[in-house]
Amino acid sequence: MPRFSRTAAPLFLLVSALAGCASYAPRPLSPQASAARFEARSLTGLGLKNYVQAHLPGTLPVGPPSTWDFDMLTLAALYYHPDLGVARAQQNVAEAGVQVSRQRPNPSLNFTPAYNADAVAGMSPWILGWILNFPIETAGRRGYRETQAAYQRDAARFHLAEVAWQVRSHVRNRMLDYDAAFREAAILKQTLNLRENLLHAMQRRLAAGEAARGEVDAAQAALADTHLQLNMARGRAAAARVALAAAVGVPVAALSTVNLSFDALNRPLSAAQIPAPAVRRAALTNRADLLAALAQYAASQSALQLEIARQYPDLQIGPGYKWDQGANKWSLGISLTLPLFNQNQGQIAQAKAQRELAAARFIALQARGIAQTERSLAGYRAALVALDAAQSLAATQQSRVQSAQRQFMSGYTDRSALGEARLQALAAENTRLTASIQAQRALGALEDAVERPLDGAAGISASALPDPRRDASANQGSRP
Repeated sequence: MPRFSRTAAPLFLLVSALAGCASYAPRPLSPQASAARFEARSLTGLGLKNYVQAHLPGTLPVGPPSTWDFDMLTLAALYYHPDLGVARAQQNVAEAGVQVSRQRPNPSLNFTPAYNADAVAGMSPWILGWILNFPIETAGRRGYRETQAAYQRDAARFHLAEVAWQVRSHVRNRMLDYDAAFREAAILKQTLNLRENLLHAMQRRLAAGEAARGEVDAAQAALADTHLQLNMARGRAAAARVALAAAVGVPVAALSTVNLSFDALNRPLSAAQIPAPAVRRAALTNRADLLAALAQYAASQSALQLEIARQYPDLQIGPGYKWDQGANKWSLGISLTLPLFNQNQGQIAQAKAQRELAAARFIALQARGIAQTERSLAGYRAALVALDAAQSLAATQQSRVQSAQRQFMSGYTDRSALGEARLQALAAENTRLTASIQAQRALGALEDAVERPLDGAAGISASALPDPRRDASANQGSRP
């Protein structure tokens, strides 16, 4: 009985360890099921409503919201967009990497049975031996491995913040496209009505012998050109609507059940509201890609420390037991790898090169960020100047329309002159619309350079969008 206990105990420990192992559960992907789930997405779902209410409290009515503005559509995109799902999955992989780095190496169990061919009669010829090897990591390499994994987790979190900002930027740009095409179509519709009225008036004058055929032909050509421009604007609006749905991550039918508000995209900021030093500072301290590059560089530093620590061999302590024909024999073995043929020089050189590569990438990325910020700042200032000129032109043309209206009412001018003044005013309004959209695009480019809203928007920038600096400070407390 004692002999059975001594031989069965290691087997019992092995079976117990294997019983705690995880099992595989298949999760097949079905393209049909995922497509059906996508088509079922809407802006009226309870989950989305709770998400929006959590980040923008007080903005939703009791029932489904009938009007969605930029902030709400941004939250919907953060809730639905598949790119964020990929980034979150990458973050989960990095989190699992931290868990892997904290694992200690498992001991190994060697079973070494032997057979004694010259055993004395009446004695068992079998010799049962067990050796339990405990690996011991040296030179603090486990700590370096944990630190490297923690910085890689930081980089994954920063990447999630960068993807979230890109999603917001895409929603903003697609809303600008849709708003620009829709408003341009409205202006062109008014222009078309005016040109039709002018053409009818000119045809009556032609019939009365008061106008030339060339004037009528020119009016017909202008009307046909306006028809073409209107159809093209309507086509751009339809395409922009589809693109906006894709930017949010919902089918285009989901936008048909709500009204869209573009008020947040029609408020330009003055140059005084965007001080250049603050913008440059924000670009260098807040961009998620720069913070991710810094985390990757720190991870490369830890990787180099780990490879340097691997110069020194690990130890293995192996206590052993042998039952030899009734005799209990105990042993203790110590083993290590002798660094005779190499001292990990190749891996150390490679880690050094990787660190230099990470540093070069950060410097290049920082230079691109500075150039992008300066270019976007200059572009926005130029767009504001153009917008001021376009607004002045639109105001001047509107004054001329009012003057022509008074002259028409007084009998000093005819209806055709009033119509021409209105056409010029609509053309100036279209120019003002183009300048306004360009200013908003330039403002969006400047926000993309610093990866933060510049209008002081609360809620989304502080809570829904991942904050790289907040994540970095949180990670510092958990890093070994």
